[in-house]
Amino acid sequence: MRRFTLALFVVVCLIGCASADTKAPELETEEQKTLYALGFAVANSFRGAHFEASELGLIQRGLADGILGQEPHVEMSEYEPKVNALMGERVTLAATKEKEAGQAYCDEAANTEGAVKTASGAIYLEVEKGDGAQPGPTDQVKLHYHGTLRDGTVFDSSVDRGEPATFRVNGVVPCFSEGLQQMNLGGKSKLVCPADTAYGDRGSPPLIKPGAALTFEVELLEIVGSE
Repeated sequence: MRRFTLALFVVVCLIGCASADTKAPELETEEQKTLYALGFAVANSFRGAHFEASELGLIQRGLADGILGQEPHVEMSEYEPKVNALMGERVTLAATKEKEAGQAYCDEAANTEGAVKTASGAIYLEVEKGDGAQPGPTDQVKLHYHGTLRDGTVFDSSVDRGEPATFRVNGVVPCFSEGLQQMNLGGKSKLVCPADTAYGDRGSPPLIKPGAALTFEVELLEIVGSE
């Protein structure tokens, strides 16, 4: 982990550890708003680690000692590598919990009438039958899609942007790729993706948590061609 990124993260933690009676900084000027946005953006990258308030207090102490030029209370050459290990452990733990909840969500979808489970474990549900050809893995396709988390939060949507997307069938997450190859041109489908068929344990911060299950609603508009 780069020291610059870690330092920014600790600054964010310091802000979060501020006592309740400390007046929050105002967001009046453009510079103040930009600095706030910087802190929020950096915090998003570490949201999956799930630090407790008591742990943030320790991070605050280290930050204060570093800024004031105090001698560290631990041997930094020994503990800096442990920072990455700690982050990895926390993200893995968070992913495990999210995957458990996501599996229940996927199991429910699999029990929907007409649902088909693909070889990878993704759930394919045909909403409207198309009457055209099916795309192959190297085909370029034009489509509309609407991606949501299991709680309904939208993480990406060409529908909301009002502009169809074009990409190669095998250039997306496995669940999406498998689902597209079962569709016929002009059709609509719903794809429910366990984490292992989407972004896995790494997620795609800030919106997609590690271990998150995803849902895509897809309309196949055109098969552009094959590469």
